[in-house]
Amino acid sequence: SSRHYIFKEDLQKTANALGLEIRIAHYPPYTSKYNPIEHRFFPHVTRACEGVVFDSVETVKTLISRTSTSKGLTTIVHILDKIYETGRKYAADFKEIMPIVFDTHLPKWNYRAIPQE
Repeated sequence: SSRHYIFKEDLQKTANALGLEIRIAHYPPYTSKYNPIEHRFFPHVTRACEGVVFDSVETVKTLISRTSTSKGLTTIVHILDKIYETGRKYAADFKEIMPIVFDTHLPKWNYRAIPQE
């Protein structure tokens, strides 16, 4: 989410570890309808899952992985079985020293994490 500092802190750690600048561009709330990927592909995923009872994660994975479009767009499905820690807090000083660079145009949704030395 564009509002959460924990994401930005993890993003900065990733940029530092990789030594690469990472640019983020969020869709503002309620505008994902303009995302061309969602419009091109999600109807096909919905159709593949129509009328099926999801009795296991494997059933869902199989259905979604078989989804494709007439133009050849296909899916690659990976099941993440990692258990994520809840209630994490960002470091106390991160908000004050946040090295994230916000763009001049729509800074709330567009920003970069530049590797720190």
